[in-house]
Amino acid sequence: MTDVLDKALAIPSEAAAGEVAEKAPRSRRKAKGSGHLRRTEILEAAETIFLDCGYAGATIRKIADAVGVSSTALYMHFRDKDEILVEICETTFAQVLALNTEISGLQMEPVARVRKMLEAYMDFALEHPNTYQLVFCGPRGEALSADRRESLRGLGRRCYDLFLGAVQKIADAGRLKVADVDAAAQTSWAATHGLVTLLITEPEFEWAPREALTALMLDSVFHGLVKD
Repeated sequence: MTDVLDKALAIPSEAAAGEVAEKAPRSRRKAKGSGHLRRTEILEAAETIFLDCGYAGATIRKIADAVGVSSTALYMHFRDKDEILVEICETTFAQVLALNTEISGLQMEPVARVRKMLEAYMDFALEHPNTYQLVFCGPRGEALSADRRESLRGLGRRCYDLFLGAVQKIADAGRLKVADVDAAAQTSWAATHGLVTLLITEPEFEWAPREALTALMLDSVFHGLVKD
């Protein structure tokens, strides 16, 4: 998801700029029936503010200001910031689950299937860096109530179980070098998570070309875990 940013206006002078700022509405009114677009804007703005300000420092007012609506208008879509964070997490887990489900159903050699899952996971992370940081790297466990944490944990577990099942098929084929299938699945996922997190959070580092880097990482993981 991209950050929600206002386009810069060409203002001829500071005085004119102040006059325009006083007269300009905070947000262009959306046409009737486009509430889902406003909801999407709120979620995108919230992602950025949660990352920039921390969950504790994020407020409904800050999110509303970023979207260009009043706090009252935002409450028409979400009861509180907890509900916003939950929806972001639920949507993300659902997308990852859909990716794993689709790949699980493909007729593929077991190692190729697991590799494709990890590649899809990395692609998702790098295409949605704000979402990925918030859901997989953020302190949501501290932010949400116990029942909401449990609900999200269940969704995450479903994603992992599909991946674990794919790794189990490598073991069933007699190609896994280690006896502990769960440890093999966790190791490969952790390596993938580590790389994409570094790519997202350390963009100034002079990384090798992305495709070569991710391919080499996966080659290394499978060399350690899978028999030829």
